[in-house]
Amino acid sequence: MSIETTMLLLFGIFILCLVIKIPIAYSLCIAGIIFIWQTGLTKIDSLTQTIFATADNFPLLAVPFFILAGEIMSSGGIARRLIEFAKTLVGHQVGGLGAIATLCCMIFAAISGSGTATAAAIGGIMIPIMIENKYKPEHAAATVACAGALGPIIPPSIFFVLYGVIANVSISKLFIGGVLPGLLITLALLVVNFILCRKEGYPIAGEKCSAKDILRALYNAKWALLAPVVVLGGIYGGIFTPTEAAVVSVVYSLIISVFVHKEIKLHDIPEVFKKSSMVAATILIIMGPASFFGKCLAIARIPQFVAGALMDISTSPISFLIIVNILLLIVGMLIEGAAAITILSPLLVPIAIAYNVNLLHFGIIISVNLSAGLFTPPFGLNLFLTSKIAKVPFTKTFPYLWPLVISVVIALAVITFVPFLSTWLPNLLS
Repeated sequence: MSIETTMLLLFGIFILCLVIKIPIAYSLCIAGIIFIWQTGLTKIDSLTQTIFATADNFPLLAVPFFILAGEIMSSGGIARRLIEFAKTLVGHQVGGLGAIATLCCMIFAAISGSGTATAAAIGGIMIPIMIENKYKPEHAAATVACAGALGPIIPPSIFFVLYGVIANVSISKLFIGGVLPGLLITLALLVVNFILCRKEGYPIAGEKCSAKDILRALYNAKWALLAPVVVLGGIYGGIFTPTEAAVVSVVYSLIISVFVHKEIKLHDIPEVFKKSSMVAATILIIMGPASFFGKCLAIARIPQFVAGALMDISTSPISFLIIVNILLLIVGMLIEGAAAITILSPLLVPIAIAYNVNLLHFGIIISVNLSAGLFTPPFGLNLFLTSKIAKVPFTKTFPYLWPLVISVVIALAVITFVPFLSTWLPNLLS
């Protein structure tokens, strides 16, 4: 069987399974099993071996723990205190409420590592406030949906953990490498927010706060602001690994939410654990089958074939990265980001190596592209979530969504073609 036929078999069956609404994890297994049956290139027991080998991976423990920490903090009043602090800083500016939502999403992203958790925690508070202050509901929904997607970019990021495990790249370096790209995207969103709010003529939400008011809000938010310092400082200071940092994040958030803020009661904890376990399970259940699918790709030498085909199209890393960006932006619109990383990384990483692309930089490019899928239809999980909070059809957000999407794409282009943004901090600290 030729490589072209083998590739058509693998991806054709996988896509067919998705079309008939078979879950992604099962679709990956079915495609791989039929590939083995037809080619005989490996044994069927490699499925179970690969799944167990993938599950037996210490860094993967960071995923459920970061999700749990985000759920605890969103339920424990931390998001509300972040909003009150941000309001004292920029609430008196044009588009102040949109800026508050964006900045709070950036800070909360440094706690949860999840785009959906960030959009839910900040959107649940900010969207009603924005609507109450004359913002159009569809504008408020679009703003928080895009800002919430900072979750997989600002460290700690679940996407970075998954990519680091698959590509064998330092998760700590990926975390620190995401700082400047995350800040750049935040700045791009703030600029577009200011332009849109000025155009709409929204009223200013409040008066300029005194230094005393700012300090009071800072004091109230101190535990929330200390969370990323504790987690990221411990990682970069060599005190604990990213996986251990996820556990520290859970313990810290529990202590603050239960004993300091006292907004989570002991009887609420099982429900918090249940919610976070459901989210974590949907991500982790894909990892084993995706590794098996990647193994089938490797056995069939499909990455080498695709690399050769791309090199026939162009011999430059720049054109390769342009093609990858286009591909991933489209994939992000159709497939959940964590699933896309686990499926595509085994295919794309060997090709990136062939083009001498820095794998640290490449991981950040992949994560930024797929995080955009959180607010771009038809997948757009963040957009569906915030539209539901704002009580508007998600299609009505499009006039406000596209300027924000364009700003993120421009930032993505800068991140792609200026590797310095992704590699400077990791190289400096190493």
